[in-house]
Amino acid sequence: MMSGPYNESAGQEDATDSFWEVGNYKRAVKRIDDGHRLFNDLMNCIQERAKIEKSYSQQLTDWSKRWRQLVDKGPQYGTVESAWMAVMTEAEKVSELHQEVKNGLMNEDFEKVKNWQKDSYHKQMMGGFKETKEAEDGFKKAQKPWSKKLKELETAKKTYHLACKEEKVALTRETNSKADASVTADQQKKLSDKVEKCKQESLKAKEKYEKALDELSKCTPQYMENMETVFDTCQQFEDKRLSFLREVLLDIKRHLNLTENQIYATVYRDLEGAITSASAQEDLKWFSNNHGPGMHMNWPQFEEYNPELTHMISKREKTKKGVDGITLTHVTAAPDHAVAPARGRGSVSSSDKNQAYSSQDQSAEWSDDEQVAPISGSDTNGGGPNPFEESAKGVVVRALYDYDGQEQDELTFKADNKQ
Repeated sequence: MMSGPYNESAGQEDATDSFWEVGNYKRAVKRIDDGHRLFNDLMNCIQERAKIEKSYSQQLTDWSKRWRQLVDKGPQYGTVESAWMAVMTEAEKVSELHQEVKNGLMNEDFEKVKNWQKDSYHKQMMGGFKETKEAEDGFKKAQKPWSKKLKELETAKKTYHLACKEEKVALTRETNSKADASVTADQQKKLSDKVEKCKQESLKAKEKYEKALDELSKCTPQYMENMETVFDTCQQFEDKRLSFLREVLLDIKRHLNLTENQIYATVYRDLEGAITSASAQEDLKWFSNNHGPGMHMNWPQFEEYNPELTHMISKREKTKKGVDGITLTHVTAAPDHAVAPARGRGSVSSSDKNQAYSSQDQSAEWSDDEQVAPISGSDTNGGGPNPFEESAKGVVVRALYDYDGQEQDELTFKADNKQ
């Protein structure tokens, strides 16, 4: 209860930020709307990470494809090449795993948050969410009786403090009049009556103020109980949101943490196995056997004359000359003339890392009196129209020696000695 002399400074009380103050329940209501917005933020967060995983997966695939081709076409060979290729295999498998991470984030985590948000927040026709309105209405209903009593208390308090202020002014005037000789007895009596009247009004205001405070105090327990009931409902809703958020974050962590994926661990076990199984000695031995001293060689030996063998060698040499020379396509031979191989030297290069290969430079030697018939529309330097294009016309050529066709697709012709 109020007691003691009036303190003017006590009239200005600092406003508190307590939940129990009128209107401060709005922070608990706003938390519901914030929860819905936070789920939107979480879905955006998941979606952005999924894009990163997808991009990284694609970059690994592109990198692996490019370097697999470069290594395959390069000079590296043997088991060390296989070990190098295993690095690209690792990238391809890790790319698949990161694609699975992206799928897990979007198909599971994103959808899980989206569905929980949809099931937990229900939009109203007039805007806002049903859960927000229920909390707002619940707090208003719980606070209304107490808020009404609080207003009555504030009014009674203001009236009492004003009465105390007027009483203090009246007392000051009465005290000053006693020291003033010009104040008559009648005036002095009026001042005294004013003081007495102010005291009576102050006492009445005090009683009314104390009564209002007593009524508010009696109303406070019920007010607190009702407010806590509504607040507990908000807490339960928020507890579900926080628990779900923690659950979905663990799901996200499970999708992101590839170290918990047995396939991921196997990828690097396989990679280590491929690298450690590479053997420099095996590769050196393979190179020696296929491209070095270990290669087979038909060393020259004495050979007796054999007509059949000579015929086969002659045929092979003539065929070789035809291969070594420039091959003419779409050439129409004139009557009684045949195609003669062009003078020159041909070479073929090839590379096969899995099989042994050997190449020999082939050359066809010609006497000084042997001439190659010039081909119309071309020169020896390759200038002018290309006679080998499909659109090229037939040209007349001169045979330089006799040849009997040995195969179905070979020509038989006689040397043309015309000058």
